[in-house]
Amino acid sequence: MVLTRSDQAKYPFLLGAAEEVKTLDLGIDSLENPELEPILKRAENRIEEALKSSPPEVSYRPREEDIETPSFPVAVMLAAASANSYIKNRYALAEAKRAYTLLQAEEKEKILEIAQVFGWRVKPVRGKASYRCYGFALHFADFLRNTRSLREKEWKLVNKSILGGEVYLTQGEATRLLQEEIRRHIERKLNIDIRSKLPERVLERVDNLKRRHARQIGEIKFQALRGAVVNEAFPPCIRQLYEAAKSGSHISHIGRFTLTSFLTNIGMKTEEIVNLFRSSSDFNERMTRYQVEHIAGDRGSGTKYKPPTCETLRTHGLCPGVDDMCRRIRHPLTYYRSKTRMLKKEVSVS
Repeated sequence: MVLTRSDQAKYPFLLGAAEEVKTLDLGIDSLENPELEPILKRAENRIEEALKSSPPEVSYRPREEDIETPSFPVAVMLAAASANSYIKNRYALAEAKRAYTLLQAEEKEKILEIAQVFGWRVKPVRGKASYRCYGFALHFADFLRNTRSLREKEWKLVNKSILGGEVYLTQGEATRLLQEEIRRHIERKLNIDIRSKLPERVLERVDNLKRRHARQIGEIKFQALRGAVVNEAFPPCIRQLYEAAKSGSHISHIGRFTLTSFLTNIGMKTEEIVNLFRSSSDFNERMTRYQVEHIAGDRGSGTKYKPPTCETLRTHGLCPGVDDMCRRIRHPLTYYRSKTRMLKKEVSVS
């Protein structure tokens, strides 16, 4: 099966769509061309939709293929030029959700073709009667890569059907994992410094977009100015542990210590931390409260413990993978403080 122009408009992150965009000679220097105004307007609209909709999702406009396909790379340029992590992350998620919605209605062969664009080792499930409820068999390494941020128990490898190193998935599950793959793919595209290269009139569009949504963009970040805990500034390791605690998933002893010591050091109250662990199957309020207070220095010797270094967390298998900031930092608390300062700066710019 060959992906059509309609498919490229639906899924403009595909290689074929990129080739079609090249034929338009759609470069940075051409963005001020009046003939491209409909594309530029739709690109801006894609970001607007991501910021306005809840949950975030970009619409699909059939029969507008000549605009839908090229407006995607332009939207990526505009979102990247915002230099605002909230806009970039929200836009990447919205485009991924759009793809997920469209993929659920596709034929199995089309999903396979798109999955293979991302290098997935995947095949359709045929034959075995006991596996007929599944549509796809995915190599376990590709499965694990795309479930890192999914904390629900259903995505644990131990809860899946596995045969010969392949994880068996329904069509809904396969498209959900493709959403994660697409989101990360777009986030990587947004991680470019393009602002200084864009024409002044295009930058005005970006800045006007930021002003229109300044209140929404700053909502989370203003928490930092009030001294509240800023979840958006959590490093990947802490974010994973925090989501695991909220969902009641099992966390190792070193994992619990890391999460608790981190949260106490950034100012979270004991009661909030205790409540965070309530979903755990082995939750004991008296013991949990004692341990939290001990780590916070409110009991025993009065020593307030700090979380382990990044190196120690990697040794214990608690590092889910680094982002750009991780590469420059050696401690979770340093990451949090640096990210918080960056978010404060973005709020002031907004």
